[in-house]
Amino acid sequence: MVPSIARQSVILKCNMQRSILTGNYEFYYAAGLLAKLTDIEIPDEIRPLALAALIKESGPGGPDSKTANVSAEKIEYLRQMLLDYMPKEEYDLQMKELLTWGMGEERLFQV
Repeated sequence: MVPSIARQSVILKCNMQRSILTGNYEFYYAAGLLAKLTDIEIPDEIRPLALAALIKESGPGGPDSKTANVSAEKIEYLRQMLLDYMPKEEYDLQMKELLTWGMGEERLFQV
C-alpha cells in the first residue's frame, strides 16, 4: 500500500462529498485528520474496532482557531464517512503511519 494514495483518496472524497471510505487505510488517515480538526485524542496504536468506537463516542466537534479555514460542513462530511465505515479487524504499521500523518497534516484538504 502506498500511503499517499489513501491520503489523496480521503481528500478527494471530502472535497467532492460523494463517496465512502473503502478500507482501513483510508479510515486511519481520515481518523487522524478528524482528530486534528476537532482535537479528538486518539492513541497512535489503536486497533480498528476500538478506533471506530472512539469516533462514535466523540461529539461532532468543529473547527478551532488553527483550522478556521476549514468549513464545518467538510468536517461533518469527514466525520460521517468515518461513522458509516465498518472497519475490518486487520491492522498493520501503515495504519499507524496514516493515522499520525492525518493528525499532523499541514496541507488540509489539498491533494
